[in-house]
Amino acid sequence: MSTGESHEAVAALLWGAPAQQSGGKRGPKPKLTVEQIAEAGIAIADEHGLDAVTMQHVAERLSATKMALYRYVSARTELEALMLDRALGTPGEPGDGDWQHALTRWALNLHERTSAHRWSVELVQRPHLPGPSELAWYEVGLATLEGLALEPGEKLDVLALLSGHVISIVRHEAGSGTPEADLAGALVPVLTARAQDYPLTMAAFAQTGKQARDGALRFGIERVIAGVEALISEH
Repeated sequence: MSTGESHEAVAALLWGAPAQQSGGKRGPKPKLTVEQIAEAGIAIADEHGLDAVTMQHVAERLSATKMALYRYVSARTELEALMLDRALGTPGEPGDGDWQHALTRWALNLHERTSAHRWSVELVQRPHLPGPSELAWYEVGLATLEGLALEPGEKLDVLALLSGHVISIVRHEAGSGTPEADLAGALVPVLTARAQDYPLTMAAFAQTGKQARDGALRFGIERVIAGVEALISEH
C-alpha cells in the first residue's frame, strides 16, 4: 500500500467511511467494530506498552483470529490511529474565567488525558493524520484564545507550545515511572550529605521537596501564558 493509499485508509476509518466502519458491504454480519478493536489495543498498550500492541495480541484479546481483524483494520498504522483518537477522547470544557484560566485548564486537561495513556504521546509526536478527537482538542483550545489580538497562526503556535510542553512532561513521567515530587524528595538526602559540593542544587531541590505543586508542568504553562500576554501587548 502506498503512502497516499495508507492516508486514505486512515482517513476513512477515523472519519467514518460506511464500508470500512461496518467491515464491508457484503458478506456475513460483522462480529466486531472498530471501536472494540481500538479499545482492545488501548488496553494492551496501557498494560504492556505500545510495542506489545500487535494484530495477533489484539485478536487474542477479542477472542478472534488475526485474519478476522483485517476485515476492519488492514495495517498497524490504522490500528494506532484508531487507538490514539479514542485515547484522546473528548476535551473537557475550560470552564468560566479569563482566557488565562481557560488555557491553563486546557493544558491540564490534556496532561490528565495523556497521562492516563502515556503511550499516546509517542503517537502524537509522529507524523499522522489527526482524527475527530484530536481536532476537537484544537477547537476547544482555539476557543480559549478567541477575541485576542493574535493572528490565526499565532494561536496555533500557542497550542503547539503548550501541547509540546505537556507531551514532554508526560514522556518524562513515563520514563521515570515516579512522580516528580517523589523523585525530588528522594534526592534531597543525597544532596544533603554533599551540600558543600552542590549548594545551589541542594537549595533548589530542598525547596521543591517542601512545596506541594505540579512543578515543571505548571511552571511551563505559566511561562507560555506570560509570553502570550507579552505578545498581545506588542500588537
